[in-house]
Amino acid sequence: MMRRNQFDFFSITDSVTAWNLLIILGMNFEVLKAKWKAERERKAFLALADGTVFHGVAFGAPADQVGEVVFNTGMSGYQEILTDPSYAGQIVTLTTAEVGNYGTNPEDIESRGLFLHGFVVNGLNDASNFRSTKSLDQYLKDAGVPGIYGVDTRALTIHLRDHGNQKAYLCVTAAEEMNSEEGRMKKEAWAIEQARAWEGLDGQDYAAKVTCDKTYEFKSDNQTISESANLPTVVCYDFGVKTNILRSLAKFARVTVVSANTPAEEVLKMKPDGVFLSNGPADPAAVTYAQENIRKLLGKVPLFGICLGHQLLSIACGAKTGRLKFGHHGCNHPVKNLKTGHVEITSQNHNFAVIPESVPDCLEVTHVNLNDMSIEGVRHKTLPAFSVQYHPESCPGPHDSKYLFEEFLKMMGRSI
Repeated sequence: MMRRNQFDFFSITDSVTAWNLLIILGMNFEVLKAKWKAERERKAFLALADGTVFHGVAFGAPADQVGEVVFNTGMSGYQEILTDPSYAGQIVTLTTAEVGNYGTNPEDIESRGLFLHGFVVNGLNDASNFRSTKSLDQYLKDAGVPGIYGVDTRALTIHLRDHGNQKAYLCVTAAEEMNSEEGRMKKEAWAIEQARAWEGLDGQDYAAKVTCDKTYEFKSDNQTISESANLPTVVCYDFGVKTNILRSLAKFARVTVVSANTPAEEVLKMKPDGVFLSNGPADPAAVTYAQENIRKLLGKVPLFGICLGHQLLSIACGAKTGRLKFGHHGCNHPVKNLKTGHVEITSQNHNFAVIPESVPDCLEVTHVNLNDMSIEGVRHKTLPAFSVQYHPESCPGPHDSKYLFEEFLKMMGRSI
């Protein structure tokens, strides 16, 4: 048997291959050097109110911003997350490591704009997908939302789990100041103070910031005029509604969307078969006008609420809400249906929840979160009204909870 020594692999063919490889590596190294130089010129950091600072590289819009940092555990669906109005006022951290691979496109938008205050990711990749029309970087630039990548998002997530969600300052415009140790420390200390001084989301009505300006009809692309005439009518209160919620409703109803502060009397004049209370951002206790309107609607029309709508319905019935330590954000949260015993994997996005001890006798708890046993659903014992804390429209997320729309339809006296 012939044995090669360590240099035998340099046959003519192998030599050519090795030479080509060296050329490619050299070319890639030049590309990498240019990339590293550009990243040094875009130094950025995220300063938490507790004094912790995370460093990375700026992308998206060149605009510093304050916000509340939360983490989302979804593996994909970042464009739907970005366009979810429930994230208004928040700086969203993705726990998944690779982001940007499939770019962005007009079909996956969940609202009329981006309401979040910042975006934090570990790895930012170039778009490579046939549906992509714009990179994630350019998408954030056009929307005026700053981002930071290269962050140790695992460490940030663990910190938030241990210490709770944090007010923060996302600094993406101070690269020159960051070049010196003195400048860096001074800028970081200033940013921490900015985070601490921000009013935060507690006691804030953000539904008023994201709701629609006027009443409008939402029609499914597949809904014909003749079909629409025979469908039940649903009025949707827009506290920050997502487009896929409206699509889900439009599969079995004619949908009219009204602003968050629309008086109950005006809604009742529309003679709807049911009223839907949508998702939305921030603190439900601050949306007092909605609570009052829901009280006026109870018993007069079937009600179905989700997310913020669930919290508002619960408050209207006499319950209280409070802040969770780090909230529920993602599309993999297990929820148990107490009536059937079935477990649903759900899509969620909220920082507040109904306090179990405050649930009044008129409500029964129907769903609980299996991670922390927080309340995930309630139903009125005598009136046609129910709600869940999560997102049954599941965009992004699994479709385990689609049956809730069927329950709403039955409550309106209809069936599919």
